[in-house]
Amino acid sequence: MRYAVLLRGINVGGKNKVVMSELRDLVGQLGYEQVETYINSGNLFFDSSEDYQHIHDKLSQLFAQHYPFISAFSLFSSQDYEADLAKLPAWWKEDLARKDVLFYTDQVDQADAQRRIEALPLGDEVVHFGQLGVYWGKYEEKEYLKTAYHKHLLKEPFYKLVTIRNGKTFAKLGDYLTDETHVNES
Repeated sequence: MRYAVLLRGINVGGKNKVVMSELRDLVGQLGYEQVETYINSGNLFFDSSEDYQHIHDKLSQLFAQHYPFISAFSLFSSQDYEADLAKLPAWWKEDLARKDVLFYTDQVDQADAQRRIEALPLGDEVVHFGQLGVYWGKYEEKEYLKTAYHKHLLKEPFYKLVTIRNGKTFAKLGDYLTDETHVNES
């Protein structure tokens, strides 16, 4: 099975530095195969026959030992990705000004995050709650500074526990999860 691991808050402003080639080597040493990364923001892919919990535990130990600043991460399989993709609303395929996915990490209380987002004044925004995360669309760039996404999201307690990818990166994750012909791009 092919898996993705999304890390939060690494290689930003010179802080929490993770060299992707070193990360690939460490994950390969855990016995995972076809280990790849995409860009320098913490998108990792590999093949494994182990179950989710076993993989999660091994990665947690690896991060605690080598990257103690990684306290939460998102782990999902290609099947999980395909299931969420199949349930996306029609607006996700539209040409919106911005599209983001707030991927849940293993530390997020999903029901609480959903309740808090539903209470926000969305206005010119659309939201879909998937199994992997919250899919968020913004129609007008000129209205971005007035959106709940821009004005309120940073203040939410779950914000530091999600890892965000834009719509283009979300599509690229799918490429890496379903096609094993990539060359590392970081």
